[in-house]
Amino acid sequence: MPVVFASPHSGRDYPPSFLAASRLDALTIRRSEDCYVDELFEEAPTHGAPLLRAHFPRAYMDVNREPFELDPDMFVGKLPGYVNTRSLRVAGGLGTIARVVADGKEIYRGKLSFEEAQHRVGDLYEPYHEKLRELVADAHHRFGCGALIDCHSMPSVGGPMDQDAGLVRADVVLGDRHGTSCASELTDYVEQVFVDLGYTVYRNTPYAGGYTTERYGKPLHGIHTLQIELNRGLYMDEDTLEKKPRFKDLKMDLSKLIERMNDLDIAPLSPLL
Repeated sequence: MPVVFASPHSGRDYPPSFLAASRLDALTIRRSEDCYVDELFEEAPTHGAPLLRAHFPRAYMDVNREPFELDPDMFVGKLPGYVNTRSLRVAGGLGTIARVVADGKEIYRGKLSFEEAQHRVGDLYEPYHEKLRELVADAHHRFGCGALIDCHSMPSVGGPMDQDAGLVRADVVLGDRHGTSCASELTDYVEQVFVDLGYTVYRNTPYAGGYTTERYGKPLHGIHTLQIELNRGLYMDEDTLEKKPRFKDLKMDLSKLIERMNDLDIAPLSPLL
């Protein structure tokens, strides 16, 4: 099928040097992980769709950002002029190299060198996006169209820095950058599949999509990008990070979603330029 699935935040291979530089314990440092999302979507290849996953953790390198969205206070010396130091994501401590984990706790004991940032971008960020661009381009070449589904998870309740602080979230949030990253028919279709499976669905609130959705979504050129956020409370204990018995049910339902994507003709959703 002309669909690519990606899981950029489910990686859990923590470099020993990173753990040594962190002030956090082994559990707390995982608070930014989209735990097990790669496993939840791992049936994608059996239905004819590639699944790209990052093995490195989001707290170490976040590929759903610009290459260099960095907090200058985290680094020794002045950063080059091309570094984006003023984005809202940097202000929140969640740049390409995060300053904090999702619950706001500081990650590092000391400051980093800019050379360390260059190393991570060159070794991890760039290869990830090179492969993602290749997969999307291949789908577009073969089918004349393509869809990228960016797969994430979210806390079940909005955190103190979120726009929905303290509020219980829907089961699923679909982000299409308010209709700019994919045709509305694709969002409608995915939403209806989830609703038919018994899930509550919101659109673009509190997550409308990140860098990947914005960068890859070109619906006027036949390339559609949709972000899916799954409520972690559906499938895991958010304190211990252990899977709940319902994990298997959710995985089965996501397999049904992937299979149903074969029934949607993406080609006519928007004209090619």
